[in-house]
Amino acid sequence: MKKIRLGRTNLKVSRVGIGGIPIQRPSEKEAIEVIQHALDSGINLIDTSIGYGESEVRIGKAIAGRRDDVIVITRTGATNGHKMKEHLEKSMKQLQTDFIDIYEMHNISTAERYNEVIGEGGSLEAMQEAKEQGKIGFLGFTSHCMETMLKAVNSEAFDVILFPFNFVNNDAEEKLVPLTKKLDIGFTAMKPFAGGRLNDANLVMKYLLQFDNVIPVPGVEKKEEIDQILEVVNGSWGLTEQDEQKMVETRKELGTKFCQWCGYCKPECPEEIDIPMVINAELMWNLWPKEQLIDWYNGKAEIAQNCIECGACEEACPYNLPIREMLVVGREFLEVRFK
Repeated sequence: MKKIRLGRTNLKVSRVGIGGIPIQRPSEKEAIEVIQHALDSGINLIDTSIGYGESEVRIGKAIAGRRDDVIVITRTGATNGHKMKEHLEKSMKQLQTDFIDIYEMHNISTAERYNEVIGEGGSLEAMQEAKEQGKIGFLGFTSHCMETMLKAVNSEAFDVILFPFNFVNNDAEEKLVPLTKKLDIGFTAMKPFAGGRLNDANLVMKYLLQFDNVIPVPGVEKKEEIDQILEVVNGSWGLTEQDEQKMVETRKELGTKFCQWCGYCKPECPEEIDIPMVINAELMWNLWPKEQLIDWYNGKAEIAQNCIECGACEEACPYNLPIREMLVVGREFLEVRFK
């Protein structure tokens, strides 16, 4: 497996990592076998979060006895330092380690949350302290919002970022990829398969591998998925004319209804509908354990019925999505699932 340098961390990471959301779905035994299969195949970068249910626990069991062979990324959504420290200690316990290679702020997508984490008593201050104590190797930042991510990258307070990037959701290509390369900041790409909307591993991986400073971290659930991804990674990455044409067609098909989960729409809703969760209901259903989804979506379909079609969400959406139409589809999907 080819390895490359992860920005100024100087960590040598495999050309592709794996993400830890889907490994909650199989049995624990199967999940551990999937993770170990990835390690045996030469993948040494594992990405997870304290917010991903049993993911950290399963990864901890899988890497026991071979911790030195693995670069672990995990994260917290806490914006204050006290909570961040609690999460860090819990993550280390669940991962069966006393050291996190890369510890990240999770999903900081609004100006308000960004100001909280970088302010006095915020999680950045606590992360820097934990780094000095030897509990964290490098600091990371994740977001679904380009504006916030650019602000974080330009601050140069973070060594690694995680941002959505695939051949449909390719906003990062113009500014973020070259900026992180210029500043020598590691770039890991979330949602390379667009959370399940894309299913052609050949196209997905070949597109991202064109960028020599980007590490895709696709979520995996089965050994076969790892083998399929590695077949591309270990093969030829050149995009053919047929590949290019297929990407164009896929962009046309998904481009007008592709939620980036930036969250700009949510605060504008007078009925307080959790818009991203509702319009991405089917996507979420295919990714997360059903028991967790039942808890998360409890009451959301009923609240979505209160939509007055004012259009405030669509005015706030920077991607011009037909949100009102997408809400109807998401609501109907939830109604069927929660019968």
